[in-house]
Amino acid sequence: MSISLQGGRGRRGGRAPIGDINVTPLVDVMLVLLIVFMVTAPLLATGVPIDLPQTSAPELKVDTAKPLTVSINAKGEIYLGEDQITVDTLLASVATEAGEAGKEQRIYLRGDADADYGLIMEVMGALSGEGYARIGLITRQREG
Repeated sequence: MSISLQGGRGRRGGRAPIGDINVTPLVDVMLVLLIVFMVTAPLLATGVPIDLPQTSAPELKVDTAKPLTVSINAKGEIYLGEDQITVDTLLASVATEAGEAGKEQRIYLRGDADADYGLIMEVMGALSGEGYARIGLITRQREG
């Protein structure tokens, strides 16, 4: 009694081995390498060491000042940072906090979703009318 390891068909009825090269893994690897090189090539080009020319112009100021945050809650209370203020003292408080940055100070305005929209616009108008041009409204990204 003998056992056939070729599925019982014998050598003539079985399938012949395939001699072709499977190129699918090669294509996958090449596409991954292409993406890697496309991402890293711009990073390599920006790191060229150069000797910048010298000039007598003064250095530009880099905005390192921490932005001020004005918050308005649902009750209509106004806060500068953690301190509660009123609309009347808003401009004086912001000017004090801005310090050297002055009118170039970045100010973030946060208003509660249930706060009076008119009050939010009054605060923003007062800041804008005083000359503060770098005012940003803070929102929260919608979930889902």
